[in-house]
Amino acid sequence: MSSQLLEILNGVKTMSIVGMCKNAGKTTMLNWMLHHDRLRGTLGLTSIGRDGESTDVVTGTEKPGIFVREGTLIATARDMLRLGDVTTEILATTGIPTPLGEVVILRARSAGNVQLAGPSITSQLREVSRMFFELGADKSIIDGALGRKSLGARAVAEGVVLCTGASYHMSMEKVVADTANIYRIMNLPKAETLPPEAEEGLEKCLKEHGEALAPGALTDSMVVPLLRSGVLRGGRLVVKDPSRVLLTPDTLDKLRTRQVRLETAEAARTLCVTINPVSAYGWKFDKDEFMARMKEAVDVPVINVKEELA
Repeated sequence: MSSQLLEILNGVKTMSIVGMCKNAGKTTMLNWMLHHDRLRGTLGLTSIGRDGESTDVVTGTEKPGIFVREGTLIATARDMLRLGDVTTEILATTGIPTPLGEVVILRARSAGNVQLAGPSITSQLREVSRMFFELGADKSIIDGALGRKSLGARAVAEGVVLCTGASYHMSMEKVVADTANIYRIMNLPKAETLPPEAEEGLEKCLKEHGEALAPGALTDSMVVPLLRSGVLRGGRLVVKDPSRVLLTPDTLDKLRTRQVRLETAEAARTLCVTINPVSAYGWKFDKDEFMARMKEAVDVPVINVKEELA
């Protein structure tokens, strides 16, 4: 699996790593990619929010640090500089403020552990990636924060690594179902053209044009009445990015049944799904069953971070 996975990961210039929950194995996956030149060229690394701390602030469990090799470019808040053990050289300031100080771009002059606290706004992440490439990076990696905001990272990444695990919920069935739903939303097709924006309401725009660009989020309470009235049948809905899709799996199924095209203005693809069958809260799943179920739910490689990336 590793050679196939590396071929996929090396096929994109920008990627984000998104966790469905704390302790999903996101840092394990990131470290696996960062070690031993598995990813070719000079890497640029930042995060949405803070990551890399040695102890999980929610569970109190020990966390692996983020280990970078010499030459890696790092975008992090100034206050984080004293917490790592790498020798660094400041290359540029970004003017991007965070609660932990301005985001600066460094070059690692030695290998070691770092802590990240990066931008949280899509436009800022785009700017950091642009600066990475301007400073000689071959690839930009965004370590995604917990929550739906990470879906927005798709707007600045060609590919997404989706990490999930037993810590998300005690029910394996729910973990698989919810992960499959996020996967489905993340991989909405890119709109080739943008329809008129529905500033005066979706129903009015759909009646006039047969398609609409949603100005904000799509919710069940907005979409279900349109499905019942028939105005959506055979139509097209476009959202700006996947974080705007707040629809249940049932409503997504109904859209497909009624031949409604749901698309997004931003495009990326899920590169792989990683699973961690061991929960930080004391339970664990049967690893083989978990793997089999997840493979049935998604059509990209599935990797057990506890075994395959050890």
